[in-house]
Amino acid sequence: MKSSETGKKPPQNRARGRPKTRSDAAERLRIVHSARDLFLDVGYGGTTMDAVAARCGVSKRTLYQLFPAKTDLFRAMVADHRRSMLALPRPPGEDLPPLEALGAIFRLDIDEIDNRDRLAFIKLVLADSDRFSEIGELIEQEGAEPARRLLEDWLAGQQAKGRLRALPAAALARMLMDMIFSVLIKRIPGDQLLTVEDRARHARLSLEVFLEGAATKAD
Repeated sequence: MKSSETGKKPPQNRARGRPKTRSDAAERLRIVHSARDLFLDVGYGGTTMDAVAARCGVSKRTLYQLFPAKTDLFRAMVADHRRSMLALPRPPGEDLPPLEALGAIFRLDIDEIDNRDRLAFIKLVLADSDRFSEIGELIEQEGAEPARRLLEDWLAGQQAKGRLRALPAAALARMLMDMIFSVLIKRIPGDQLLTVEDRARHARLSLEVFLEGAATKAD
């Protein structure tokens, strides 16, 4: 008997696939965070987009829509990692003393777990950058250069407030990054790797020395 004769409506075609529950931006961030663990497990060279899709629980079609290539995914990972290294830009209206502000910018209060995470990513970069030239390019484009510009802008703002001497802000930014990151992520020759507390103490002392030379006499 036909459905029209029974008074029942014919079944409607249902939309295929799962309903979209996240925005593209939220899904991109979720994939970046999930894929990061895969990159750390097998390295840059050992990571494939098929493996990323499986690890993140998404279809390859969705993955390629959000990240057309592995380099695009790694680029997003570098940008996300940059924020773990340098907390910039600062909240609007923040007006901390320079030493306290710089401590917050360089995240000197980071805990051991978060510090291990950021060191692990740095080790990944150092281990694979010689074999894959795109890693160095992406680190410069999405990590080092944007970080220097953000720090330079912050330092210029401090100069405008009369807190720092009118020295070239770009040079000051590079100087600060060289000083602090060498303490946070490298071994001091002849010494064992410092604890988080020791690194923070050494970095804060470096900031104090820096401000002794760069701050105005009033500060």
